[in-house]
Amino acid sequence: MSRKLTRNRSKIIKEISKKKYSLEEGIILLKKINFVKFDASVDISVNLGVDVRSPNQMIRGTVKLPYGKGKNVRILALVDKDKELKAKNAGADYIGLDYIEKIKSGWKTNKIDVIVVTPSIMNQLGVIGKILGPKGLMPNPKMDTVSSNPEKSIKEIKSGKIFFKSDRYGIVHSSIGRVSFSKKYLLDNIKEFMKIIIRNKPSTSKGNYIKNIHLSTTMGFSISLDSKIF
Repeated sequence: MSRKLTRNRSKIIKEISKKKYSLEEGIILLKKINFVKFDASVDISVNLGVDVRSPNQMIRGTVKLPYGKGKNVRILALVDKDKELKAKNAGADYIGLDYIEKIKSGWKTNKIDVIVVTPSIMNQLGVIGKILGPKGLMPNPKMDTVSSNPEKSIKEIKSGKIFFKSDRYGIVHSSIGRVSFSKKYLLDNIKEFMKIIIRNKPSTSKGNYIKNIHLSTTMGFSISLDSKIF
């Protein structure tokens, strides 16, 4: 990396760390300071005022991004034989209960992003729970990944539904689009995402719920947004 480029980046970091931006300003700046040559992911991090020690203040859920996040979500459908064709037509990438044994035997789960199952199959996942759990792949009814209508869930996920969950620090991280998205697409996606986050505020949460919000791109700088705009 040239000294000139290093100085420019250092100057940018110094400048953007001085203030909080409106959502529109943040998106414009994010695009401006994206230096990678590929279509970087646009990510959001929301630090929430929740008690991470309290189970009923765990924030999790789903949101249908109006314009998706610009990435093909790879889905494994663990469904009964009579539902396999519908799952395939809905867009599932991998299908069949034989994948339970494959995963147990070492099949690479990095090939998938989401697992969708029917309720009757859940009790069969115990043998691979220790594999799926740490990777965030364990199906959950609250995430609509345990569904009696798996083809509907698959279609919704493929068309832009994403999952979110607060981490042990009370922060929700998510991808909400790509740098190539128009300003409108990113604006609408972020507004919808934040609307659902706010809607999920626990009744027991006291004080400032949205503590701070940051936008960033893959390998890029983080921009602080004015949380009061939400």
